[in-house]
Amino acid sequence: MLPMRHLITLPALLLLSSLATGSALARSTPDSGDTLLIERVNAPAAATPVRGASMAQVTARFGAPLERLDARGGQKRQWPTINRWRYPDFIVYFERDRVIDVVAIQASATEAGPRPPIR
Repeated sequence: MLPMRHLITLPALLLLSSLATGSALARSTPDSGDTLLIERVNAPAAATPVRGASMAQVTARFGAPLERLDARGGQKRQWPTINRWRYPDFIVYFERDRVIDVVAIQASATEAGPRPPIR
């Protein structure tokens, strides 16, 4: 019979094995992989216009856009005119003259965006 100090109960053994497995998983890193669009967008250095900024403020901070895309909407009062300006890394959407959204552009073929759902 083993002395008491060498006995380990089954629950304690399961706990120790799960802790060892969890720490091994936490240390493992992928060898290689795609750069995700969300990683670039959420990076602290990603400077984009803020919601509510005017067209003049966006032009002053980011310069002239590469392209001013055709405006959409405006046929009725409830459908305000939506303007779109294309910059190298993002497209800015304006409602009348105020920023309502900024959408990142896929930088390269190796950068993966969201995948469609599997059906």
